[in-house]
Amino acid sequence: MGLLCTAYASLAVWIWLTCAQGMFWRTDVRLPARSAPAHWPSVAVVVPARDEAEVLPRSLPSLLAQDYPGEAEVILVDDGSTDGTGTLALRLAREHPGLPLTVASPGDPAPGWTGKLWALRHGIALARTARDTEPDYLLLTDADIAHEPDSLRELVSAATSAGLDLVSQMARLRAVSPWERLVVPAFVYFFAQLYPFRWINRPTGRTAAAAGGCVLLRTEAAVRAGVPDSIRQAVIDDVSLARAVQRSGGRIWLGLAERVDSVRPYPALADLWKMIARSAYAQLRHQPLLLAGTVAGLALVYLVPPVALFAGLATGRTSTAWAGGVAWLLMAGTYLPMLRYYRQPAALAPLLPLTAFLYLLMTVDSAVQHYRGRGAAWKGRTYARPSDA
Repeated sequence: MGLLCTAYASLAVWIWLTCAQGMFWRTDVRLPARSAPAHWPSVAVVVPARDEAEVLPRSLPSLLAQDYPGEAEVILVDDGSTDGTGTLALRLAREHPGLPLTVASPGDPAPGWTGKLWALRHGIALARTARDTEPDYLLLTDADIAHEPDSLRELVSAATSAGLDLVSQMARLRAVSPWERLVVPAFVYFFAQLYPFRWINRPTGRTAAAAGGCVLLRTEAAVRAGVPDSIRQAVIDDVSLARAVQRSGGRIWLGLAERVDSVRPYPALADLWKMIARSAYAQLRHQPLLLAGTVAGLALVYLVPPVALFAGLATGRTSTAWAGGVAWLLMAGTYLPMLRYYRQPAALAPLLPLTAFLYLLMTVDSAVQHYRGRGAAWKGRTYARPSDA
């Protein structure tokens, strides 16, 4: 009786998620309707980079090659790299002439700052003071993100046409190795489930999120929201940025990218594990009760359906098997559009419970590492909770 009730509870959750969670499973949220502005605003592209020599040759030339009609420049902030990132960036600029490139270094982060936000602070300040007039927009993009030549033009057109203060695109992550194919599409699927894009994009919506790899931000909105200073301790900086802009009265937009891609490889499960676990517990605000609720929720939503189906079939309990099977079918069905977006086979859809179980373990490990003093570790830095900073 207990498993039957749990199976029906899981089915009820899946019916609600499918019908009432902002159609999170749809992948047709792309840049809004746009037209070229009468006058192209100026843009400063700010790229925080720490030990990015491996990916920079595939990303930085794409920024320098932007076909943008207005004034634009690229500022790469070398955040204490030890692999020659800054020197490599200058060499790439000589080999791939295009937009002007400035390489700067802010030194070690001040107390209470994460490294990326400290680098962004330095880059934004440089962009606003290097010329007689500050840029109209800031494109904040990670060092592993490659842009098609019209990416900046399309982002600015969308922002000016729709009157948006922040336009963000979820870059298409690499999904080549077997582990990437299993884990990466689910990463975006889970993100959209937590932050449905349609809810974010409503003018009067209260849901706020962005994708830190590609954020076009109106400079005036950044000043009004006090960013990045107001979010200087944030480990999940993109969501914090969107919330700060929204709270200050700015309009935000988030969707999936068509011409913006991450070139960073995560060939092994350990690489993906580290990427996800470093911020999973921060997402839960380092609260043990939220962790317990998340583990229970993941088990109910993703693990119960296959368990109920197979247990029901094995014991002849038709109702249990039926509830588990329908819930699993809804799960796989809502996952299919994301698999198609990532050009992956539909056969991966029924494996979502396995992927969710891996995410459950990563979340628990994130908490364990936090209490061992190794939480939110990235490229040689470990960040404390904001209350401890």
